[in-house]
Amino acid sequence: MKPDIIYLKLEQNSQVSHKKVLLEDVAEIFTADNTLQKEVGKLVLYTFQQEKEQKLVFSAMKVIALLQKQRPELQVVNIGETDFIVEFKDTPKPSKLIEVCKAVLVSLIIFFGAGFTIMTFNTDVSVGDVFSLFYKLVMGTEQTKGSIMEITYCIGIAIGILGFYNHFSARNERDDPTPLHLEMRNYEQEMNNAMIKNASREGKEIS
Repeated sequence: MKPDIIYLKLEQNSQVSHKKVLLEDVAEIFTADNTLQKEVGKLVLYTFQQEKEQKLVFSAMKVIALLQKQRPELQVVNIGETDFIVEFKDTPKPSKLIEVCKAVLVSLIIFFGAGFTIMTFNTDVSVGDVFSLFYKLVMGTEQTKGSIMEITYCIGIAIGILGFYNHFSARNERDDPTPLHLEMRNYEQEMNNAMIKNASREGKEIS
C-alpha cells in the first residue's frame, strides 16, 4: 500500500494567543486526503503552561516525530523552515483611545526627529552658505533674506520623501514594500535567526 504523503511548510515565526499550539497554527499543510489534512492540522504541538508572553524555538524534527507517532504510515515532506519560533502572546482588544494616542505620539517623535536630522545635515554641509554663494554669483549682490531657493528646497524635500516612500498617494499603482517595510522585515528576520541560533547553542531548542 502506497504511504500517504503530507507536505508541510513551517513558518519561521508564528504568533498564537491560545495556550494549545496546533500544527495548523505554525505550518501550511497539504495532502491529497482532505480528511487527513484536517486531522493533522488539529494535532497539539505544544501547550504553554504560563500566562506570560513567551517565545520558544522548535525543531522540525518535533513536528515530524509527532506526525510519525500519530500516523506511522505517513511520509512527511517539509518544504519550510527546519527551525521555527512560536510566540505566545495574549492579545486583549486594545482601547481605541490608547491606540490613537500611541499613533499621535509616534508621529510627533518621527516628525520632530526627522526635522532635527534635516537641520543638522544642512548645518554640517553648509547648505545655507552654498545658497548664499550661489545667490551672489547669479544676482551679483549679497543675500539679505530668504530666497526662492530655500523655499523650493523645502518643498523638494517634502515631495522627495513622499515619492521615495511611495505610500501616501491615493492613486498608488504599485504594491512594492517601502524602504521602511524592508528594514522592519530585515530586522525581524535577523532577530529570528539570532534567537534560533542561540537556542540551538544553549540546548533550549524543543525537538
